[in-house]
Amino acid sequence: MFEVRRSGIHGRGAYATRRIPTGTRIVEYLGDRITHKQADARYEAKGQDDGHTFLFVVSSRVVIDAGVGGNDARFINHSCDPNCDTVIENERVFIESVKDIEPGEELAYEYGLTWETTDDSEELANYVCRCGAANCRGTMLAEEPLDKRKLPARGKGRGDGSGGKKARGAPAKGRRPHARKDAKKKPGKSRRR
Repeated sequence: MFEVRRSGIHGRGAYATRRIPTGTRIVEYLGDRITHKQADARYEAKGQDDGHTFLFVVSSRVVIDAGVGGNDARFINHSCDPNCDTVIENERVFIESVKDIEPGEELAYEYGLTWETTDDSEELANYVCRCGAANCRGTMLAEEPLDKRKLPARGKGRGDGSGGKKARGAPAKGRRPHARKDAKKKPGKSRRR
């Protein structure tokens, strides 16, 4: 359905090898399933100016590290005008098309990396977007900082703060997932802290 090759957005990207209709489940995001604490320990030595990661926050308990035992889903890049989205079901992550995708078109979803108003602005600059979309926001970060968002009322959504089935790449605060006691973490692609 897709192949990995050099991307104009960043590094390598995933490109459709055939027409993919809207609503198609394309691939599952696979990798080593670890805790937030394990993810922090695993990437502690990586430089603070290195925003590259294959970590995907699934829940308050589970992080997928596609850098270890991962598949080609890890090469799907961010775009401010995405043709895909992430869906989390039973602590599994799937990439689905949200519009028709033509052969040769790069697959992309909105990462929406979480951040807080107290985060270092120099560190946040590592998450510049190069998608080239007409509506590009210039960043892979979520539009609103995590500490300014209102959580949905209890009993709604999946209980993980996302408020629904779809989880658009919105990871834990920090450059790596960080287990937080205040349960404001949202599932999604993670920037390292």
